[in-house]
Amino acid sequence: MDRFLESCCVSLEQARYAEEHGASRIELCEQLEVGGVTPSRELLEAVIAAVGIPVNVLVRPRGGDFHFNASEVQQMLDDIRACQQAGAHGVVIGALDADCHIDMPTMRKLVSEARQCGLSITFHRAFDVCADPLEAFEQIISLGCDRLLTSGHEADAYTGRFLIAELVRRASGRIVVMAGCGVRPSNIDEISHVSEAPEYHASFSFFQ
Repeated sequence: MDRFLESCCVSLEQARYAEEHGASRIELCEQLEVGGVTPSRELLEAVIAAVGIPVNVLVRPRGGDFHFNASEVQQMLDDIRACQQAGAHGVVIGALDADCHIDMPTMRKLVSEARQCGLSITFHRAFDVCADPLEAFEQIISLGCDRLLTSGHEADAYTGRFLIAELVRRASGRIVVMAGCGVRPSNIDEISHVSEAPEYHASFSFFQ
C-alpha cells in the first residue's frame, strides 16, 4: 500500500535521494544531534531549487527545550518570512510554556505569521513532551495547525502507536496526524495497522 512519507533531511544530497526513492515531502532542518534547528537560507534555497516535491522547514532557533524567550520568538517570526521568500511549502513549529503546556500566545503569533505567508503549518514533536497530550491536541487544532507530527507521547512511534490511533480518531478530519520518530520499513506496517495515520515521518535512512 502506498503511504504518504515525509523524509527528514539535513542536506541537499539527502533531499535529492529521498525524492528519487519515493518521498512525498521533505522536512528540512539541520543539527539533528540536538533535535533539529532551522536550516541555513543557503541550504533551504538549494533544496527548493533542486527537488520537485514540497519542502517544509523546521523553524526552531536552538536545541533544548521548547520554551522560547522574546528574542527567540522574533527570530522564529523572521525565519517564517524567510521560508516564504525562499519558496517553502510550509513550516514546522511548536512552543511550550515553562510548565510544558502549549504556549498559546507564542503559537498564535507564529501561526498568524505563517498564515499571512500562505504556508502550511505542522506542529512538531514538542507535543510529545507536553504535560497533557489530549488537552494539547485540542489546543493545536484550535490554533488552526494543518498537521501534528507525533510519536504518540512516547520515545518512538511504534511504542506510541495506540495514542496515535486515539489522536487519529479524535481528529475526525480537523487535522492531519503524522506518525513520526523511529518509523522504519520493519515497523511501519504495524504502526499503520494500529494507528491508521494518513502520513508518516521518517529519517533519510528509511529510504536507503
